[in-house]
Amino acid sequence: MQGSVVALGGNSLLDTSVTPTVENQFAVTARAMAPVAELVARGERLVLTHGNGPQVGFMQLRSELSRGELHEVPLDSLVADSQGALGYMIQRELRGELAARGVQNEVASIVTEVLADPADPAFAAPTKPVGKFYSAEEAERFGRERGWQMVEDSKRGFRRVVPSPEPVSIVQLATIQRLVESGVTVIACGGGGIPVVRGPDGHFRGLEAVVDKDRTSALLAVALGVPRLVITTGVDAIYRDFLTDRRTLLRETTVSELSRLHADKQFPPGSMGPKVEAAIYFLERGGEEVIVCRPEALVQAWAGQAGTRIRKG
Repeated sequence: MQGSVVALGGNSLLDTSVTPTVENQFAVTARAMAPVAELVARGERLVLTHGNGPQVGFMQLRSELSRGELHEVPLDSLVADSQGALGYMIQRELRGELAARGVQNEVASIVTEVLADPADPAFAAPTKPVGKFYSAEEAERFGRERGWQMVEDSKRGFRRVVPSPEPVSIVQLATIQRLVESGVTVIACGGGGIPVVRGPDGHFRGLEAVVDKDRTSALLAVALGVPRLVITTGVDAIYRDFLTDRRTLLRETTVSELSRLHADKQFPPGSMGPKVEAAIYFLERGGEEVIVCRPEALVQAWAGQAGTRIRKG
């Protein structure tokens, strides 16, 4: 199909300079949707995905603070909750931005499950930090009482780590395809999708895990057969030697160049690394180009005036 998958970073829906109230989050989301609406108004067919890291952190903290008064909520359900809440904000504000441009376009959010392989080695080596920081004493107690795996994070305290398996397939893919083919702007695979495995009886079971949002976005883009994947992030573009005085902007690059730089450990695993891996995955499986840019520069990056454009070769 002709169109693009646009992966919105979870931090693009949250402004740390203001109090994270629901009202403020709606205002931040409205700003993030303005360039998306501009592209839709120009006739672009978009499928939106989004991160949820900060928002799931808030939800997990609420669950923890109410411990003893209410039941705790497992991580797969928190991802589902965030898909619903963020999907509501995105679709409401996107409809408003479209209406302001005189465009009446249907927008719908899909609570999306992503199938993982129970034999994925990630389950034996959890690496993805989730939730708040704890003291050494709290970390020891939670490890003992709850079975959490805890690691020290940047000397700021201890955090829980969970598995981050590779996404194998998107459970609601056929539904997403039908909606897209009908002209609906779809919001799907929020937070990388709700991680599930299929049991011997064929039923799905949720996991205490987190799937990388950019990796799932690339998988979705390949499955839909779109030519373009766009990844918005907190930096304006991809750079060579980013943390040195030799920092060089890569306005245009290729899979082979990015692969060499990635092999040289140019892109840290906690920041640009997953985005580069997602770009390579997509382009090696039929995609034509990937754009990496700030969310507010989406329209300019579309025209080649901002961000980084990655192509085959």
